[in-house]
Amino acid sequence: MRREIIAGNWKMNNLTSEVETFFKDFGALSADTKRQVIVAPAYPYLKTAGELARECGIELAAQDLYPQPEGAFTGMIGSKMLKDLGVSAVIIGHSERRHILHEPLDLIREKVRFAQEEGFHLIFCVGETLEERQSGEMLNVLTTQITSAFDNNLTAAPEMVTIAYEPVWAIGTGVVATPEQAEEMHSFIRKLITEKYGYGDSRILYGGSVKPNNINGLISLEDIDGALVGGASLKAESFRALVNA
Repeated sequence: MRREIIAGNWKMNNLTSEVETFFKDFGALSADTKRQVIVAPAYPYLKTAGELARECGIELAAQDLYPQPEGAFTGMIGSKMLKDLGVSAVIIGHSERRHILHEPLDLIREKVRFAQEEGFHLIFCVGETLEERQSGEMLNVLTTQITSAFDNNLTAAPEMVTIAYEPVWAIGTGVVATPEQAEEMHSFIRKLITEKYGYGDSRILYGGSVKPNNINGLISLEDIDGALVGGASLKAESFRALVNA
């Protein structure tokens, strides 16, 4: 049985007072909470968030990492720093890094390798743009994103490798993939990682304008194991509603 995940990616949002308010308002997870709950604050607030997250029973993630433990890499964050702050998971390959920062496939592959080597829970993002979907290239795009990162490059246990399918056209737009669209893509990903890597038990999350009023229609589907949430994870009330959905 795959344990569902609700993960919040705060991106470049929430200052110190907002971080403190979030965890105060969220409170502690109840002992019978079945879902794994993860929050990824911005780098400057990992220490503050980490201390408060532990009290709530929430795991701490980083939004990215540089594939070195430490060294002369200006502006980067290495694994030793993340571990020192209590980070246990890292998000790699988010579309904003792929498309805004033009992160190449070979660097993403190196980060995937390094995150596993360092013992982090890898949350690996894939997804197509609107143009790629309209041209019918979405399955080829996902195949390239996954195989370029995973071929001969998977060493962690399947439960430590999570894929987040985030259609770029649905991120922050208010547009959500229909349950049928989402299940089609998740089913395709599951089949691919099962047949190529034997990782069929890895969890696959949906991301893209997930909110309390639409999450049930998504996570009720067979191949969707939770959500990677942006805007709706910034406030405790909406995030708790997602966790409890």
